Amino acid sequence: MQIWTEHPARTDVDAVVRRYFDLLRAGEVAEAEQLVVGSSSRHVLKALWKGSVGRSAGADDTPPSFAAEDEQDLSWLRELDLGDFTGDHAGDRVHVEITYRAEVIEVALSFWVKPTDAGWVVAGPATLW
Repeated sequence: MQIWTEHPARTDVDAVVRRYFDLLRAGEVAEAEQLVVGSSSRHVLKALWKGSVGRSAGADDTPPSFAAEDEQDLSWLRELDLGDFTGDHAGDRVHVEITYRAEVIEVALSFWVKPTDAGWVVAGPATLW
């Protein structure tokens, strides 16, 4: 986990978000969790799956459930990519769109800069629908 002594620049936060997502896509979930504070990989994986593979697999508007086998075979993550980054002017929050097969999905990830006793860290992600 990166710790800054001063509030990090937006480019630094964006770099952590990109690295987190690269590790997640590579199936290195535990390593991705180490980059940020408060990460819940199961929650993130479940939301990304439901917003992408689950949505396209559902015959109606109800996606199938995220099953244990979906959590074991993470090859579907390679079809996801980062979309546009947005955030607040202070650089405390970063929201990033996620694409599946080049289409923006309903789920976005939200990260925020958080002060701790040791310094500033990136926390998250939260999933936004």
